[in-house]
Amino acid sequence: MRQASQDGQLVSRVRQGDLKALGELYDKYHTQVFRTALSVTHNQQVAEDILQEVFLKLYRYCERIDTSLPLAPWLYRVTVNLCYTQLSRQKRWFTALEDVIENLVSPPAQTCPERFTEQSQVRTAVQQAIDLLSPNQKIVIVLYYLADLSLKEIAHILEVPEGTVKSRLHYGRKNLKRKLEKSHVLFPEVAYEFT
Repeated sequence: MRQASQDGQLVSRVRQGDLKALGELYDKYHTQVFRTALSVTHNQQVAEDILQEVFLKLYRYCERIDTSLPLAPWLYRVTVNLCYTQLSRQKRWFTALEDVIENLVSPPAQTCPERFTEQSQVRTAVQQAIDLLSPNQKIVIVLYYLADLSLKEIAHILEVPEGTVKSRLHYGRKNLKRKLEKSHVLFPEVAYEFT
């Protein structure tokens, strides 16, 4: 609640035209917004554009923001909505996988070139598998694994019931497992991650 009240005070200052307060909010949240946008779009320029747009919307719509609530879910919701918009403009989009892969594959070997090549192949296969997921499953996978958000937080951000998030996550994992088994890169030690 303390963070919500700090954010609320900054939003109130933004409402009064205080750009320094907007800068403080930017400093506090720009990394999370950028990483989420980048993980969905896999395009640095697009992620930077989305980052700018999120904070422009914060400035433009600050009167509508409930200052008694934490700001982060609002920012994630705007980020995800802008990513959906980007999806409708482009038929194909990519997902950054570095953090997701850390949850899906075993830790890399220290210096073994064969293991490094194997890890690279796994990354490529996982990226391709995630690219084939539906947009709803991709978003949930990104928010759950990359942004490390709870199911409840994702439900709030996407404005859907928590059960819907659980279902999308379940089917997203199931689809990933099936696609990776087909590509013969799913190792026994990581199979449990998808069940």
